[in-house]
Amino acid sequence: MQAARDTAQGSIQAVLPGAVLRPVRSHAFEACVEQLATAIRLGVYPLGSTLPPERELAEQLHVSRATLREAMAALRQAGLVQTTRGRGGGTVVILKPPTPSARAAARTTPAQRAEWLDALAFRRIIEPGAAATVAASELSDEARRQLIAAHEEVDAATRAAHYRQSDSRFHLTIAALTGSSRVIDAVTSVQATVHEMLLAIPQLPTNIAHSDAQHTAVVQAILEGRPDAARRAMEQHCDDTAALLRGLLT
Repeated sequence: MQAARDTAQGSIQAVLPGAVLRPVRSHAFEACVEQLATAIRLGVYPLGSTLPPERELAEQLHVSRATLREAMAALRQAGLVQTTRGRGGGTVVILKPPTPSARAAARTTPAQRAEWLDALAFRRIIEPGAAATVAASELSDEARRQLIAAHEEVDAATRAAHYRQSDSRFHLTIAALTGSSRVIDAVTSVQATVHEMLLAIPQLPTNIAHSDAQHTAVVQAILEGRPDAARRAMEQHCDDTAALLRGLLT
């Protein structure tokens, strides 16, 4: 009977990765982290198990091995896996969040996680709309200076805490430039929740580089008066951040 259960369990473990891990889109890093982290949290790769070889995972996710290595580094920083080198080495699931905020996030209730997911969905609607609205408006010279200054502050941030605060101010600046108090309230609310979520994950250099490039694209589109481009750039930014947060926290 035990042998039959073990065989059935082995069959499930063989099938699940193929069902959960799918080819990812461009800007694959965040989506790759999301899929692998979700597979780990859902028990597709249980505690103590060893992940498949790098080549196999890269082929399954349709990403480069360089992208996969960056994603694995993010999972290690988040305390989900541990990698050992040499003969007999590999990447093992450990599920040990390294910081107090990450450990607190791992203990959140289903209601809290539902609230986080709701905030990410709401952000995807309100912030691209705000960016498009500002891009379609006639900005004063002072408004342009405010936007550029907010963007430059994010670019200049070197410490994690400063970066997160500067990032929030950048998004709030765009909201303020719409001139709508309701948009400002909405973005303030959603940024507070996103900030709370970001505190619970490590600052990942690859994601920061993607975010910086997306911020630049948003600012350029706004300053050039291209609302559709501003909307698309902000949507991409919201999507990539959400993928990372969903994977590591929810």
